[in-house]
Amino acid sequence: MKDKKNRLFYILGSFFIANALLAEFIGVKIFSLEKSIGILPVDLTIFGISNLSFNLTAGVLLWPVVFIMTDIINEYYGRKGVRFLSFTAAGLILYAFLMVYFAMQLYPADFWTERSTPNGPLNMDVAFNVIFGQGLWIIVGSLTAFLIGQLVDVTVFHFVKRRTGNPKIWLRATGSTVVSQFIDSFVVLFIAFYIGAGWDLKLVLVIGLVNYIYKFIVAVSLTPILYVIHFFIDLYLGKDVAEQLMKEAADK
Repeated sequence: MKDKKNRLFYILGSFFIANALLAEFIGVKIFSLEKSIGILPVDLTIFGISNLSFNLTAGVLLWPVVFIMTDIINEYYGRKGVRFLSFTAAGLILYAFLMVYFAMQLYPADFWTERSTPNGPLNMDVAFNVIFGQGLWIIVGSLTAFLIGQLVDVTVFHFVKRRTGNPKIWLRATGSTVVSQFIDSFVVLFIAFYIGAGWDLKLVLVIGLVNYIYKFIVAVSLTPILYVIHFFIDLYLGKDVAEQLMKEAADK
């Protein structure tokens, strides 16, 4: 850990995995983007389905961060670094879901079960199980979408980098994120709700499109952050070491 390159990989990897885990668990909450920022619902109509608005999983707050971290790790540690962390994160997410499942099977303590709240009495055990008890298809869809999205991100990133060179960070990073999040947005819904819950395909596609509009806007708006992170990493490693690391990453 005295080696700055190893220490940086540890820090980036830890942040990457932590955000992926958190995104999975907070994703059980669906929130209204418009009401959260104090505006009226946009009331979109797409493919004949009306009254659509930005009702999003809370996981969208962190998935853009995960994909930014993917691009940074890809830049300095290459495909192998991203794949290693992606499969590690997927394994830990699956492990976390299993532990939550076992926790749901535990018999609750009597004094803990009933809780008084300003909105009336609340059964804590029921609330715990409802919040954390995601369906099997949602778990399968989420993990599949995550892994596919990561592998697509890596592929597009290096495809663009080989053709544009090192200077155009914004193009390879934003381009790979936009493509990978497009696939991620539809894969998770298709598996979880079309296959798992029997939703109409048109509804799945429309909801996926609404989610992707949000992700696209966020991905583009976060592009300047990539340059800030690059600046501090280059400052930490030193320009020569950083450039050597990026050169090695391009070949991995």
